[in-house]
Formats: sequence, structure tokens, C-alpha cells
Amino acid sequence: MTKNKARTTKNKSKTIEFSAEVDKLLHLVIHSLYTNKEIFLRELLSNSSDACDKLRYEFNTNSELSKDFVDYQFKINVEIDKKANTITISDNGIGMSRDELIENLGTIAKSGTQNFISNLEEGKQKDNDLIGQFGVGFYSAFMVADKIQVISNKIASDEVNMWESKGEGKFTVTESDIKHRGTKIVVHLKKEEDQYLDKFHIKHLIKTYSDHITFPIELDTTEKEDKAEIVNSSQAIWARSKSEVSKEEHNAFYKTLTHGADEPWLTIHNKVEGVIEYTNLLYIPTKKPFDLFHPDRKCQVKLYVKKIFVTEDNVELIPPYLRFLRGVVDSQDLPLNVSRETLQNNVVVDKIRSSVVKKVLSELKSSAKKDREKYQEFWDNFGAVLKEGLCEYTTDREALLDLCLFRTSKSGDKSISLKEYVDNMQKDQEEIYYLIGSDYETMQNSPQIEGLKAKNIEVLFLTDGVDDFWLTTTPKYQDKFLKTVTKVTDDLDKLDKEKKEEIEKENKKDEENLKDLIVFFKEALAEFVSDVKISHKLTTSPVCLAVGENSMDIRMERILLEQGQLQQSTKKILEINPSHKVITKLNEELPSNKDLVKEYALNLFDQACIVEGEAIKHPSNLASRITSLLEESLRIG
Repeated sequence: MTKNKARTTKNKSKTIEFSAEVDKLLHLVIHSLYTNKEIFLRELLSNSSDACDKLRYEFNTNSELSKDFVDYQFKINVEIDKKANTITISDNGIGMSRDELIENLGTIAKSGTQNFISNLEEGKQKDNDLIGQFGVGFYSAFMVADKIQVISNKIASDEVNMWESKGEGKFTVTESDIKHRGTKIVVHLKKEEDQYLDKFHIKHLIKTYSDHITFPIELDTTEKEDKAEIVNSSQAIWARSKSEVSKEEHNAFYKTLTHGADEPWLTIHNKVEGVIEYTNLLYIPTKKPFDLFHPDRKCQVKLYVKKIFVTEDNVELIPPYLRFLRGVVDSQDLPLNVSRETLQNNVVVDKIRSSVVKKVLSELKSSAKKDREKYQEFWDNFGAVLKEGLCEYTTDREALLDLCLFRTSKSGDKSISLKEYVDNMQKDQEEIYYLIGSDYETMQNSPQIEGLKAKNIEVLFLTDGVDDFWLTTTPKYQDKFLKTVTKVTDDLDKLDKEKKEEIEKENKKDEENLKDLIVFFKEALAEFVSDVKISHKLTTSPVCLAVGENSMDIRMERILLEQGQLQQSTKKILEINPSHKVITKLNEELPSNKDLVKEYALNLFDQACIVEGEAIKHPSNLASRITSLLEESLRIG
């Protein structure tokens, strides 16, 4: 949290100065987020709606509080005052205490101040979609205001306080004589922003951005001839029939939820009746949120009970691997007085979560079939998150696997599904082969897949960090086992069943020809490798590293070492290509020049380590050996 400098006067007025960083941020908000200033009204009305929602929830769960407010009528008021050059948004919601005014309005962009500043300074996104991403919705009003006053009274308290700031690096909080139940925000408009004093313009903005708010929004002016009128329809958009809600209304509601500028990539709106009854209105964003992989990112789907907001923080309404979802779930079966703490283990919530997950996965499957190119956009944004579900104990594993897309050794820039991979498998191929790496170009040239490519066998390329983990919990797809190409195997020999005898003769011949060299390599590399074997998966490379059938994948081991989960790495197997010129030449040189062969053996091992991204244990020794070999090849000295 930002630390603020404060000074208090005798009349209980507190002036607080923002830190230099926050002062700079506020300056950027005011002067850089200029492309759609009008969204400030949406942000303030959304805050008012939340305040009313919170108080309505308190009334339904706190009988002591509600008995003092019988027949309480929630409302939001927007007042235009042309003489004072102000627009005022007020609500009779839960309100804020003095400390809450300082806490909630005194710390800007808790979710990422420095990231926000960097984006604006570098000109990456000078747009209002940044507002929602970094929690500065309230401060968007400074785009049109030269001063903002917030008068607020916390429910069940007689104290009224006023927060005031000109957006110049400090604000004051004082006791106020203005009597108001809830919160009143007075926006003192800049002279050039007088369009927001136009009644019809404000009415249009409310209808466009906030028509769905369930509390009545009253528009009033100080003009005698004007009468106050309710502008919005005050109907929860998710409670309406799916056919009645237009695309424009969905877009407006989505933007209210996300505070962003993009439109939903997919809208899922349906009502479920039966054993449990609920309505869900869910959106998948078009753009990837900046904090998608942040450990503190919380559920972004709000839980309502009979149209009354309950929570979005303290209940896992959706699993973490669907955390990109935004929207609303409204239950008819949960009691309004249920505590937020007990929701985690509530049977109804569990059933809703299970049903919602199946619906979302079903919609994604339909989207993939209907428009593959459009689905690819979703996968590029959220595929890595979706695969996290494969690491969990879930009955939806097969459905998730069907949604996964992968680039492969044969697919080029396109991606394929596991089903498509299986359909493309070679006649006698029994397993799905994969390679984990950092980038496609490196994997395409990996020695590990040379033999497979030569036999036209496709290999999945996996580059997401989560791939190392879900593969340990997902051994197969349908009836085909997933297998890393780094495992020692005779799979390639099995694929040529018609040439079985011929292959066996060739293998025995290679083993006989190279038996002395293999023994020598084992002795020379005893410190580094567990074994040295002939490989038939290499075609152009002389060597590669491999692990045994029951050993951990090379990259997975490296990750666990970096995280401190393993104390030391295990010795790998060095596979050699019996037909490579370097290997055959070393075999010839072995009887007469063992020292030279040892130097090459060490170099070949270090070369294999570099290709696999493994650390070289003695880099200086490698450098010396390379220099020595260069001198010899150039006949220097």
C-alpha cells in the first residue's frame, strides 16, 4: 500500500500528500487517458450501484440493522447544475467512514501502479481499457474535472465526512455539515467540458452504459422547467430473456463489469431450472487481462441471490482455470442470510459450479467446431490457463483435452487438436509423442525428433510453463499414451514391423562395431552420465541426452531444481548416432589416440547439454578443449 504523508488541523481536517509515484500516476491518468472521457460517468454510477448492493446485502443478513431502515428505497441520483458547473452523482448506499475515504480514495491503482505508469509513458495503450485493469475507475473523473468532492456517511453512523482533491498530488478529508445518507460525488467540471451539463447528452450516456443497473437512476437539473425522471430500465440484464437482450446491451454491460474498451469474445447467457435454479450471464474477454497469471487474481464472476449481490471474493464460483470469465451467476436456491464464509462448502454452490463449468466447456467446444480461426484467438489468449485444469482432479479432463490446441513438427504456423493428431498417426504408431521446449524454432531443429521426422511421425511442441505439470497427471488421451521424445525407446524400430529382422541385424552390427567406443565413453564420462547407448532416433546429430523410461522429463527436473524441490540433478543417458561421421571417426581413432577421443567425448557431452538447455558443469574446461581442438585443426603452434 502507498504510504501517505498527513497533517491534521484543529478542525479535524486532514491533508494527505501522495507519494511522488502516485502523484505522477494521477497526472498521467488526467492527461493521458483521453480517448473516451465519457466513461467517467459509467465508473461513478457503477460505484454507486455497488454501494447500494452492499447495503442491500447488509439489510438481508443483519436484522439489527434492517429494523431501523424499514421500507428503505435504494436510488441513485444524477444532478446537473449549469450555474455551479457541476455534475453530482449520489446514492443512498452503504457509505464510507473517514478511514474508508482515506483508504479507498487515497491509494490509487493498488493492482499495479508501476505497470500502469510504464504502459502510459511508453505509449503502449493510451486508451480507457487501462482504467479497469489498474483500478483507477474513480480517478477517470479527473479527465473532465478540475476538482472532485466526495461527501459520505457510513450506514448506522451520524458522522459525515468530505474528501476533496484537485488531482494535484494531495487531498483533504474534513468533517462535513452536509447531511446525506450514503455517498455524494460532486464533479466540478473543467470549462471546456460543458457538454456534460447537457441533460440529453447525460441521459444518452446513462442509457448507453448503465441502463442495466438494478437501482433507479434519477436525472435531475436545477432548471425549474425540468422535472426529475428515472432514466434507466432498472432491470437486471441477466434476468431478461436471452432473446430480448441485444448485442449492444451485452457490450455495455460487459464494459461495466470489466471497465475495459474491448467487446466480449463470447457471451454465455442461460437459465437453468430443475434440481437447482440459477441464471448465468458470462463473458469471455477478447483481450487478455494484464494480471491473468498474477497469484492474487481473484474470481471475476459475481454471485447474486435473487438479484441481490452477495460476493465475488470469498467463494470459488468458478475454478481457477476459468478465471478469465467475467459476469454474473444469480441463484434462486441459496438463502440470503448465508454467511460468505460457509459458501465455500455449500452444496448448492458446488452444483452450480459444476454445471457452469460444463456449460462453458460445451460452448467452447461448439465455438472450436464452428469457427476454428476465431477459436484460435481464444486459445492464444487463454489456452495456458485452461490447461491448468488438467493439473486438478476433475471429471472434465477429457473435455479439457478436446479443447487443447498444439503446434507440431508438421503443422507449421497452425495448431491442431489431440483428436486431429490421433487421426493423423502413422499405421503402427501406438503413442502420442511430445517435446517440451521454449520456442518452436529450437524444437523444430532438436536432435530428439530427427528420427521421428524421418519416418513422418508428428511431434507435439509444448512451450507453456504449465505443460511440464499437466503431463504428469494426464498419461493418455483416449487410448493413446503421451510420451516424451527424451525417453530412451525402441519405438522407431517397432514402427517398421515388416523390416523387423533386418533392423535387428543392423542393430547388432552397430553394437558390435561400437562396443569398445561405448565402453570408453562410459569410463570417460562416468562423472556425468549414467549410461551411453546407441540411438536410432538421431539422423543428422552425433549425440543427444535422454532419460530412462521411469525417469523425470529433463525440463521438469530443471524446473524443480530451480524451485528448490530437488537437491541435485540426476545423471542423464548419452545417446550416440552410430552412422554419424564423427562417431565412426572416433571409433577408428580409439586404438591409437585415446586422449583425443576422450576430449571429443567430453565435448560431445557438453554439446548435448547445451542443446537441451542443461547447465555445463565445467565451462572453463569446455573452453580450453575447444581452443585446443581449434589449434590442432588449424595447425597452430
